[in-house]
Amino acid sequence: MIGGGAAGLGAAGGVKAVDPGAEVVVYTQFEDVAYSPCGIPYVHGGEIESFEKLFLAGKQAYVEAGIDVRYEAEVTAVDTAARTVTVAGEGTVGWDGLVLATGFDYADPGVPGGALGGLYYVKNIRRAMEWDKVLDTVKKAVVVEASPLGAEMVTALAHRGVETHLIDPHPYALAAVADPDIMAPVEESWRELGVHLHFNTSLEAFLGEAGGTVRAVRTSAGELPADLVVVATHKTPNNRLAAAAGLKLGSTGGIVVDDHMQTSAPEVWAAGDVTEIPHGLTGVPLQGLTGSHAYAQGKVAGVNAGGGDRAYRAVYVPWGTPAGRWVIGGASFGEATATALGIPYVLGVAEGISRARYYPGVKKVKVKLLAEPDSLRLIGAQLVGGGEGIKERADFLAMAVKFGMTFHDLSTMENVYSPAIGALNEPIVVAATNGLAAARQGK
Repeated sequence: MIGGGAAGLGAAGGVKAVDPGAEVVVYTQFEDVAYSPCGIPYVHGGEIESFEKLFLAGKQAYVEAGIDVRYEAEVTAVDTAARTVTVAGEGTVGWDGLVLATGFDYADPGVPGGALGGLYYVKNIRRAMEWDKVLDTVKKAVVVEASPLGAEMVTALAHRGVETHLIDPHPYALAAVADPDIMAPVEESWRELGVHLHFNTSLEAFLGEAGGTVRAVRTSAGELPADLVVVATHKTPNNRLAAAAGLKLGSTGGIVVDDHMQTSAPEVWAAGDVTEIPHGLTGVPLQGLTGSHAYAQGKVAGVNAGGGDRAYRAVYVPWGTPAGRWVIGGASFGEATATALGIPYVLGVAEGISRARYYPGVKKVKVKLLAEPDSLRLIGAQLVGGGEGIKERADFLAMAVKFGMTFHDLSTMENVYSPAIGALNEPIVVAATNGLAAARQGK
């Protein structure tokens, strides 16, 4: 396996599950494997007390599992014909099966000043530990792009007491995945936390003395002083090894794989952010999904590399994240994406509550459902709420899309009612019922 993240370690475990006696070697360029990079912003923000909490297991656990992890090892080349990899300082190593799990890079901002100090790319946990100490001295920070990571870091920096500015070329946050009305309460909560939002604003340069540290960011709307810049541009596949090896790449730049995660080369599989996977409804290739997708893909790749037989299906993409004082999420796609792709839809919307109205801690929940105009089959959903139940609803709605449930099905679904954990009227039911009414009115 090349890569020690969720996909690489998932693949290693998949091989061992099928063939416990297999020799399994994992190469990683980092000092550690199997930690949660997704948790890094929450340590910076103080919600998680230490970086050590992010590690799944100690290094000895992999030794005991029979997985040979080679740390700080750079694989420089892959030869699919000779079935070898070249490792810096180690030479040429042969293999019977290979799994590429090389992950992602942040897209190059493509502006002057990219070599300055003070530009933080959130990824490696050891670097994050160092940056966390720097944050104690930071008074002003700029976050470049309102991506999912950017949204998490905006909240984390605000919680840290840092004057935070967010710049993004789109008209609202998370424009690639979320709808503007879903993001509106999030943006308001950021403003309440003291965050300065600069939308429809392009990055032009990082400013500072050559060889020094960033002092400001130049944007299309002017300069913003900064002691630190978090570069949260969109994720791109780290496909350099794959491209050099001649593997087929798709329109996203991700490695093209079949339903067994096999690449265009025999006995070579790939998993995680370096791959692209088709959307279950549209067939549009998607890259840069979540850690849970990467781990599941790695398991499939590993099982097959180990001689087993397991398939990975197209995705319907349940997603969710805290943002400001809210939690947002969804499944498949929302209005903005449907409109961009020219997909017609009927909309069902409801604003409900997470528990009984009289129970302490009740939170608002907004549900948006999209369905095909004729069949009323669910094709997408978006959610925003005070925290409770967003993740669970997103998971359920992704399965509802996958299995073809309709507004009729959802409007008559059963739901748990218990004052402390669920309201009498489930917001999904109300949204579907409203969607049926909208369909009857031809909206």
